[in-house]
Amino acid sequence: MRIDPFTLLLLGAIVLASLFPAEGGFAEVLSTTGTLAVALLFFLHGAALSREQVIAGASHWRLHLVVTSLTFVFFPLVVLPINSLAPAWIPADLGLGFLYLGALPSAVSSSIAYTAMARGNVPAAICSAAASNVFGMMLTPFLLILLVSTSGESNFSVADALRDICLQLLLPFAIGHGLRPWLGGFLARNETLASRYDQCVIWLIVYSAFSHSVASGLWQNLPWSAIVLALVFCVALLALLIFVARLAVKVLGFNLEDEAAIVFCGSKKSLASGLPMAKVLFSGHPGFGMIVLPIMCYNQIQVIVGAILAQRYRRRIDSAQNETAET
Repeated sequence: MRIDPFTLLLLGAIVLASLFPAEGGFAEVLSTTGTLAVALLFFLHGAALSREQVIAGASHWRLHLVVTSLTFVFFPLVVLPINSLAPAWIPADLGLGFLYLGALPSAVSSSIAYTAMARGNVPAAICSAAASNVFGMMLTPFLLILLVSTSGESNFSVADALRDICLQLLLPFAIGHGLRPWLGGFLARNETLASRYDQCVIWLIVYSAFSHSVASGLWQNLPWSAIVLALVFCVALLALLIFVARLAVKVLGFNLEDEAAIVFCGSKKSLASGLPMAKVLFSGHPGFGMIVLPIMCYNQIQVIVGAILAQRYRRRIDSAQNETAET
């Protein structure tokens, strides 16, 4: 298996920020640029997303209910014990990062891509993943506030978070969606260009975030043992989500194609939405690098495991379809 080039670019951003962090006036320009880039990102997402994508497949309500429950109920609950380990086992900002990971919506592109690779229920995956991200812009901040208040975290401003989410995310998204009749065709014809812009924004956020954190003593305050624990927790979380998703499928009697959609949509977390939202929610936070570390680790692990699972589902579904055709 080959390493995704974008993964190497993200690792390069971390190394670059560690060796040559943005400081002074350049850091301020970079922060302002990142804020504007995130607003434009959500404007484009609003213009590209059709209403049909949100409502399509809504008749398969049981599948969407399972995916939503895994993403916004079960996952947030299982990260609470990890945060309780801070600050004894892991730094407090790393614990906050796991709370943020739990509150994020499902990943759109990878969930759909792996469901298609597995020959699963692609229309259902499109509907669930798209709806998760649309509603996630509203649910994630409130869910994070609930988790933070439950854990007793005090370094989080509720009022500032809600204000910034409305101004920097929801408002650009709504304006973009309102202009969809004029912009939708252009974006549909230039999906690759839009995808490259997404990656550029994420790279910029990672470099800016780690520059700020390195200047604030990230590597002095983040021991290697905490990084290893973060990786272990991410692997354990993904394994637990996949197990619970498959158990729900078995109990509720879904077919194999639906199972693939539920496993991939219900176990993934969005890096593409997670980092821009973190830029808004935790802007200026000295521990920003630690906060986004769990989502970056979880994303890379879910990409590798997802590729393996997709191939296995594909063989099982192909075998089941061949048996059906023979009979």
